[in-house]
Amino acid sequence: MSAQAFGENPLKVRATDHYHEEYVHSFVQKWDQLIDWDARANSEGGFFIEALRRHGATKVLDVATGTGFHSVRLLRAGFEVTSVDGSAEMLAKAFENGRRNGQILKIVHADWRWLNRDVHGKFDAVICLGNSFTHLFSERDRRKALAEFYAALRHDGILILDQRNYDAILSEDYQNRHTYYYCGENVRAEPEHVDPGLARFRYEFPDGSVFHLNMFPLRKDYVRGLMQDVGFQNIETYGDFQETHRSDVPDFFIHVASKRYEHPASEDSE
Repeated sequence: MSAQAFGENPLKVRATDHYHEEYVHSFVQKWDQLIDWDARANSEGGFFIEALRRHGATKVLDVATGTGFHSVRLLRAGFEVTSVDGSAEMLAKAFENGRRNGQILKIVHADWRWLNRDVHGKFDAVICLGNSFTHLFSERDRRKALAEFYAALRHDGILILDQRNYDAILSEDYQNRHTYYYCGENVRAEPEHVDPGLARFRYEFPDGSVFHLNMFPLRKDYVRGLMQDVGFQNIETYGDFQETHRSDVPDFFIHVASKRYEHPASEDSE
């Protein structure tokens, strides 16, 4: 497909599986204009590489590979990476980008809700980046996906998951800076419609082409709560690659969740 399909009323399109109709070939081919690999690498620095090394991770499952940006960076840094995406178009582009950068990606086409059916083995870390978790529209799908991520990890593994600051978007305190994630020149990416159940983003490129993504506006504390419910023991949340403070209004949050079981302190311990 070359054109996105949203039907007569795009605001009613609130289904997890619809991303297949959103990441059409023509949009995927322009995705790297939106990201700008060099600018994005400079903006995030070594945050993810350092976080993975700090937790002793070597084997990484990139479950939202997209066009391959993080998979390629991690391979270059010496990690063993398996690259997963639900979009065949994205995986094809990721493999092409990998070869262009001197890397051969190990790719798997899989739906997160049945991740361990298609991806075998255990990993030191699962990364779900690029605001990808927001494509899940039902709580049942979100819980199932997180459970699959949890099951794919070794006993002391970590999950790194990022999301837009939908708290700010829903409160109309969104500055639309794109300083860190969307670094492309002359590319606009902004919310066109927002309500508690939908964040519809418009992407406009220099040639005048326009695309949209319908996403669920996940609140930060809600995501942290889901992770805890699934079994993650310790969750650290950062804002735009910095420790989050109450006064911050970052564009993105990054959650680093550990699976390692922490024994609760005895009530009478000192």
